[in-house]
Amino acid sequence: MQNSNTASPTPANTLTLLFGDREYFRNIFRLAWPIAVQQGMYALLNMVSVIFVSQLGETSVAAVALAGQISFLLNLVHFGVVSGAAMFSAQFWGNNDVPNLRRVLGICLGLALSVSLFFFLLSQIFPEQVLRLYSNEADVLALGRDYVRIYSWYFPFYAISFSFAYVMRSTGDVKTPTLIGAAALILSTVLSYALIFGKFGLPKMGIEGAALATVIARALECLVLLAVAYGRKSPAAGTLRELFDLDRAFIARILRPMMPVIWNELLWSLGITTYYAIYGHMGQSALAAINITSTIEQVAFVAFIGLTNATAVLVGNRIGEGKEDEAYRYGGYTLRLGALGGILIGLLVQALKGFILSFYDLPPDVLHNISLLLNVTTVFMWVRINNMAIVVGILRAGGDTRYSLFLDGFIIWMVGVPLTALGALYFHLPVQWVLVCAMGEEATKWILGIRRYRSRKWINNLAHHV
Repeated sequence: MQNSNTASPTPANTLTLLFGDREYFRNIFRLAWPIAVQQGMYALLNMVSVIFVSQLGETSVAAVALAGQISFLLNLVHFGVVSGAAMFSAQFWGNNDVPNLRRVLGICLGLALSVSLFFFLLSQIFPEQVLRLYSNEADVLALGRDYVRIYSWYFPFYAISFSFAYVMRSTGDVKTPTLIGAAALILSTVLSYALIFGKFGLPKMGIEGAALATVIARALECLVLLAVAYGRKSPAAGTLRELFDLDRAFIARILRPMMPVIWNELLWSLGITTYYAIYGHMGQSALAAINITSTIEQVAFVAFIGLTNATAVLVGNRIGEGKEDEAYRYGGYTLRLGALGGILIGLLVQALKGFILSFYDLPPDVLHNISLLLNVTTVFMWVRINNMAIVVGILRAGGDTRYSLFLDGFIIWMVGVPLTALGALYFHLPVQWVLVCAMGEEATKWILGIRRYRSRKWINNLAHHV
């Protein structure tokens, strides 16, 4: 490993190297753009779906937001599982080790499906009890309960497609899962419109129609992705024997660095849902404003999600190839691109804010709160983008999962949740200042994360030790 005392280039020199490094830009663009396109479609179509729901009133928006917290928790645990697996699969692919890549996918599938089954049973048997953690308003709970019982049928399909898609991306095949995922999102949006409002001869189901549309689209996405992966003989397309040819020693070796990632996502997602519980107890107007702000943020973040995931693949591949200096340099390039891009996108959101809010049919006080919340998110956008790149694109790709657990899983509980709870429930601050309290977590993570990146202690060659 590169000595940690090696002098690092100055920011000015690094920017010069960044914009002159054609290989970095060629590779990052090749991997990032399909992911960014899919994420962009997801964010835009999700925003369109929320606009559809907003036509039914703020109670419906709040109900969908509450029900979405269950899938939010599940999806982040899934992300912990698959991104933990991906740090191995990226390095195995860099080391040309397909058999072990497929065995890692088998572990990933087993964990993801087990978690999905747990959340599915929770949603079917105890939906109201779970939703009551976030709100006590009877009309919101009634709508959310019926919504989540339908919505939860998509969980196992998503576990399979997400696992395959992430491992396929680790091998450089980003286009296949992106195109199939994009098609599923378009289908989900069209079906949502038809089933919410009773168009094209379909029944009028309200928000339950949106839930059913998601289930249908995710089921088809899963089936098509598997058919294409096995039809084209993707490196991820192993037989059942190849996927589950597992022994205790291999499982232990893989799970040891994976488990901190899973705990990281679980603790972080529980922290985020605790934020939502705090906002929920501030009233459905505050919750609706936070939910809509979140959907707008998703659109703003799309390019950087692609950048982060591409960085994870590039950094993991380079470490697997033994090119540790290059892995370090690529991580630094991404941090600088993310900071610059976050500032520019924040300014763009501010410029378009009035136009965006004109699409929502909501009371003036809710729209005013959204405007104030967007002021906060745009100020902190570049910090949050850097934090995402540090945790997902750099530390995990380098196998430094214990520190990423501390940074992402514990800081939210040590800083963010206490400050947010104090601001909302003790000092009774307006919702935008409560969000500023939550951003204390992001500022703390950035300071500690940059120090960890510069130390180079995160660089670990996992492929050479399995």
